[in-house]
Amino acid sequence: MSRPNFLFIIADDHRHSAIGALNIEAAQTPTLDQLLADGTGFTQAHIMGSTSGAVCMPSRGMLMTGQHLFDTSDPLPDAAPLLPELLWDSGYTTFATGKWHNRRGSFARCFAGGGKIFFGGMSDQYAVPVQDFDPGGAYSAEDSFIADGFSTTVFADEMIGFLDSHKNTAQPFFAYISLTSPHDPRTPPAPFDKMYDPADIALPANFAPEHPFDIGVRDIRDEVLAGYPRGEEEIRQHIADYYGMISHQDMEIGRVLAALSAKGLSENTIVVYTADHGLSVGQHGLMGKQNLYDHSMRIPLILRGPGIAAGARCEARLYLHDLYPTLLEQAGVPVPDSCAAQSIKPLLDDSQTSHREVIFSAYQGVFGHPGGAPYQRSIKDQRHKLILTWVAGVETWQLFDLATDPWETNDLIASADHAETVADLKGKLRSQQRLVNDPVAGQDRAG
Repeated sequence: MSRPNFLFIIADDHRHSAIGALNIEAAQTPTLDQLLADGTGFTQAHIMGSTSGAVCMPSRGMLMTGQHLFDTSDPLPDAAPLLPELLWDSGYTTFATGKWHNRRGSFARCFAGGGKIFFGGMSDQYAVPVQDFDPGGAYSAEDSFIADGFSTTVFADEMIGFLDSHKNTAQPFFAYISLTSPHDPRTPPAPFDKMYDPADIALPANFAPEHPFDIGVRDIRDEVLAGYPRGEEEIRQHIADYYGMISHQDMEIGRVLAALSAKGLSENTIVVYTADHGLSVGQHGLMGKQNLYDHSMRIPLILRGPGIAAGARCEARLYLHDLYPTLLEQAGVPVPDSCAAQSIKPLLDDSQTSHREVIFSAYQGVFGHPGGAPYQRSIKDQRHKLILTWVAGVETWQLFDLATDPWETNDLIASADHAETVADLKGKLRSQQRLVNDPVAGQDRAG
């Protein structure tokens, strides 16, 4: 078989649990449900975190470089070859539409074509400032214009147009559609704006009016989208709008996948669906993704295509940026030495069921903040998660048994019965901090 095509679909703010077939939340996602039935769902996919309140930037940067969080700079470094760039250099046609939050120069390095390209972080969903593809790579701000239509529909139309143009071409492709949904402003178009009645929305098991202590993010943009304390009716409305965005997005993804099939491209195309991070929307008294709870660090990840098991669920712990070496290997492209990620290729055909022993996550406030930048760090093994939060000199630890408490509501840090577990996880946290070049590792607050 010839080298596979790649259709890479990435959403913005879609948490791991908001897929209907998982039976965790009430979001209706028939397209993603079918993608799960036809491919493999990775239920323990994570991002490593962020060095900025704009979590999408380092998350997407890690995906494109295969490097860990603290080695992924903004703008993306010239020294690190980017995923689409390597595929382009090896004979792939590369195309992108939608959000690219990692600067214009890196986009020009990666893509031979594109359309309706959005270089910002967020926008009115009905008035996204976009640019046409520029073969010269300049992408001058003066060439920006407002897209006509709702963002997800605009980007889906562009991708369908690319697939139509490629249907009779033997050259393999990497096609990247990056959505600005379900990120706020959560304004789904009709009829999805009325699809979910807030009165019927069940609050999550970890809903709280406020977070029990300061984690250093109370006044950032995401957190002031709802009042303090969080009101139940207000949060139900936020969740209803969030689900409406997800269901509309699901419908548009269905159009893209239908076009892929109609043009005879499905058989040799690996489809990837994922997101750049999750979101709180009322869980733990939080609204955003600038925290290390599972609702913010875990993401959906589904792969479908040649060589990938159908109808499978994989619980191996992995990072989003582990896709970097994985896709290169699937394409027969050598993985560069700069890559720090680990390929999940053995997981794709069920020949291997485990991947990473632990997952390290980090959220870092602005460096140089008076009194020291607030930060959070966590380590997660097969069963437990330990979280460290440091704000204005105050150090707070939390411990959760995820096997019995997946919603992370029962903090066990004060339990003498778990002292050995805490000590073990602190040691693993220190080790991972050194491994990933964590700038606060030398302070050894995990002691």
